[in-house]
Amino acid sequence: MRHNKHHASLGVTREHREAMLSNLAASLIEHGRIQTTLTKAKALRPFIEKIITKAKRAAAKTEKKDQIHLRRLALSDVRNEDAVTKLFNETYKEFANRNGGYTRIYKLGAQRQSDAAELALIEFVKADDPGYKKSKGRKSAKAKQAGGRAKAPKGGQSAATEAPAAEAAPATEAPKTDAPKPEGEAKS
Repeated sequence: MRHNKHHASLGVTREHREAMLSNLAASLIEHGRIQTTLTKAKALRPFIEKIITKAKRAAAKTEKKDQIHLRRLALSDVRNEDAVTKLFNETYKEFANRNGGYTRIYKLGAQRQSDAAELALIEFVKADDPGYKKSKGRKSAKAKQAGGRAKAPKGGQSAATEAPAAEAAPATEAPKTDAPKPEGEAKS
């Protein structure tokens, strides 16, 4: 059975994919932001986040042998000693207060000229960046309508008395938009 075997193959062999992800991760650690294809960026995200987690765990360890072990595990994945040294000595501090989500992918609008591949930027998320706030859920249609206009007083007025007032307001605004346009603008 092939359970839990899914990964982005990127159209290359296993060895080539590992080398490519290693090089991309080293570049991301050194520069903080890189431009690549969207597919490679999506494949790089879990790869680099596991390595950052190893760096954070190494910083939390008290014994030197545990720190060295985690550094060697990271070095087996990212085969660039300078990048791993920078990650374990400096960069991991940016993620001390974050529990995952260390990277962000931006889709770039333009496609690559040669092969029309979708391009993306992948970057490290800053320590003080709160990210997007989750909404508390969708509002129902009734709540949206009620929130848009004031409630009618309890004095017995109905919706029929509000309708003529609502129709009168747009009628007064319409003549304002029919003002003559300057000569430089084209009429629509």
